[in-house]
Amino acid sequence: MRKWLAERVAQEHPAVLLITGDTPYTGANSHDWQVFQQETVSWREAKILQLPTTGNHEAYGGLQQGIANYFDNFPSIARHRFYSALLGSVEVISLDCTQEAGTDSPQAEWFAGQLAHLPSQVQFLFILYHIPWVADRQTRMFVNLPSPEALNLRGILEAHLGGLHARVVVFNGHIHNYERFERQKVEYVISGGGGAEPYPLFFRGRADLYRDLGFPVYHFVTLDVSDGMLHAVMWKVKDPDAAELSVEAKDEFTLTALKQGTGVLKRKAVHR
Repeated sequence: MRKWLAERVAQEHPAVLLITGDTPYTGANSHDWQVFQQETVSWREAKILQLPTTGNHEAYGGLQQGIANYFDNFPSIARHRFYSALLGSVEVISLDCTQEAGTDSPQAEWFAGQLAHLPSQVQFLFILYHIPWVADRQTRMFVNLPSPEALNLRGILEAHLGGLHARVVVFNGHIHNYERFERQKVEYVISGGGGAEPYPLFFRGRADLYRDLGFPVYHFVTLDVSDGMLHAVMWKVKDPDAAELSVEAKDEFTLTALKQGTGVLKRKAVHR
């Protein structure tokens, strides 16, 4: 499933690929990263810009070696554990769940500074962080998420919402399923269905905007930005046991920019 999804993503011909973390099983194990490279060779052949965030698995086996391997496998982020990338009318901010994110931490202060100085042309702000900032009732009950540091980062975002001129979408992973929420006009998307062992689904709380109880939810999400509009679609594997796999659109949402701009994606330097 993991291999098939990687190839299917390449067939979308994306300009940019956002990765929500837990790329290897054991971050310190170079063999696990070799498997990732083998299964995603089509991404590099197509010269797709990969913008990742760290997951807890990147730290498995030893944080120092895990992060070193992470940097080696994602040269586009120039060895930054948290960073931003300006892509025309879109800005991506990637934060690091393996580093402290408390109120006075360097990461939290940097994040607040990024929100306070968002470039004027940005219409849509995408935030990547592995641990969910908003989660379904089942997730909160069984695995006690969001974490205190995730909540602190969410609080920093919400404190700046009044001054932001961009629509915000937060992308999380960690939960091997799909969940979506809206809170204070921010979209929160949990996308963790890239081929890992699916988490059992017993129920969905009322706040979850994705209501389907079908299981498992192997999937990917496409994001199309054009002329001040963002259209997002979650593509779910229709039947994981089928002889010939296919996907179907199972969730979607559209956001309109708060201000007009170019709406054109261009690659700019990644910076910290």
